[in-house]
Amino acid sequence: MPRRRNINFNADAPQVARDLIGALLLVDGVGGLIVETEAYDMADPASHSHGGPRPRNLSLFGPPRHVYVYRSYGIHWCLNLVCREAGHGAGVLIRAIQPTHGLDVMRQRRGLQDERVLCSGPGRVAQALGITREHDGLPVDQPPFELQPASARTDVIAGVRIGISKAIDLPWRFGLAGSRFVSRPFPVVPMSSASAESAD
Repeated sequence: MPRRRNINFNADAPQVARDLIGALLLVDGVGGLIVETEAYDMADPASHSHGGPRPRNLSLFGPPRHVYVYRSYGIHWCLNLVCREAGHGAGVLIRAIQPTHGLDVMRQRRGLQDERVLCSGPGRVAQALGITREHDGLPVDQPPFELQPASARTDVIAGVRIGISKAIDLPWRFGLAGSRFVSRPFPVVPMSSASAESAD
């Protein structure tokens, strides 16, 4: 299968979020294909970086190609990949994964069998992959992480982000066209990865 060039994590968050669709993400050999992401930037009032660096969000300010982990609503861990230059404060939330590696491990962690819902939401992704605060700040291209770029033929769709109350009209949610593993359907038309990569 043809592979795309390495993902440029120095790019803007929406570009990185698109480029991550179809990429293979593993944690200790467990994971699958990224099928849904959301982009966040420091100029974005919905982003954790909008108010500047704090102890809780320091990893979001870089360096790029590292992991930012936070707890949502005090319950679920969420996995983000940091982009842009160090100090900027931008990242990509991994919202859904199509499980391909270590399904038995993911099923045990999640307490269910249906592979479609093992990783269909950011909290589910983190639980299935065993993500905790201990992963915060680690590089995504070194163990326990492994990240392989997507196929060049990936078709990407876009829409507004989910579960936020600010900047709700930004079309910064991206997904793999036709995937049954996304957390929620995309009511929009597909755009090819080629056109996505030329955007911005």
